[in-house]
Amino acid sequence: MSVPSSLRVGPFVPTILPKRKYILFYIFLIWLSIIPIILQFWFYWRFLGDVNTPWEDRRMTHFYIFLPLVLLFWYIELVLLSLFFSRIMLSIVNTIRKPREGVFLRDKSDKDYRYWCIRNTIKRWPIWLAHKFPFPFLDNLCFKIFGVKTKFSNSLFEGWIDTEFLEFGNNVVVGQASHIQSSIIVGNLLIIRKTIIEDDVRIGTHSVVMPGSIIRKRAVLGTLSLTTVGQELEEGWIYHGNPAKKLKKNRFFEDGLEKKIRFISQDKEKLERIYRKFYRNHQDEHKSFRKRLKRRKEFKEIEEERLKG
Repeated sequence: MSVPSSLRVGPFVPTILPKRKYILFYIFLIWLSIIPIILQFWFYWRFLGDVNTPWEDRRMTHFYIFLPLVLLFWYIELVLLSLFFSRIMLSIVNTIRKPREGVFLRDKSDKDYRYWCIRNTIKRWPIWLAHKFPFPFLDNLCFKIFGVKTKFSNSLFEGWIDTEFLEFGNNVVVGQASHIQSSIIVGNLLIIRKTIIEDDVRIGTHSVVMPGSIIRKRAVLGTLSLTTVGQELEEGWIYHGNPAKKLKKNRFFEDGLEKKIRFISQDKEKLERIYRKFYRNHQDEHKSFRKRLKRRKEFKEIEEERLKG
């Protein structure tokens, strides 16, 4: 799944600051990561930017020719430097107060809540930089450096993804504007629980995976759905609703699926008749509730017959 860079959401950190002085972490990290880039620009300008002689005129031409490429390189370097320094700062903070799961009071007096806010403040600058880059590999790097277990093959860049206590399997796809959370504030409480999403999971657009949820292999969470805190979605099932409930078996990973759906290409007229009967008739005439139930039952029988065959 791919969308324009401007629509990507990528990693997410809350913007909660119980104490204003925590902003110093943010400012210090910006200053620390920008200083090396400023020094490099100064050397680059000294080498190619000073115009006094004909030879130096040619050097100025080179300065402008290579400037876009150098700026791109500096941007990537800035992201990597900010990640490096933020990782060091996080290690120091985590040594003082180790991140842990649980239910904590949303108050300045609660150390777990305060250090959770500090960790988010430290992560904000590199995540913002990585998200502005048009290619998603820097977002993925952010996930890995901040401790999220994921694979580069996963498509996680269209939803809001938390940055700690998350574990993804292989071939996971998160729909646009969906939220994958390991922490949430409810009233005066902060809930932090590990969220696990296993292999081949699909999460529909505008869905919310609450902290502590476990989505087993090949499960699907439908569009506009919500899991509850600590809910487990069984392997190979499609879930939908608010809260999410079992809808039907996920048959899209079954062996021999092509043979089961081959009738689509072989008998288009039959497919058109079924489509008209169950989906278009309601546009032409109003059906009673009893007739709609009967039509739904007939359609279900046809589906079961097709899958058995």
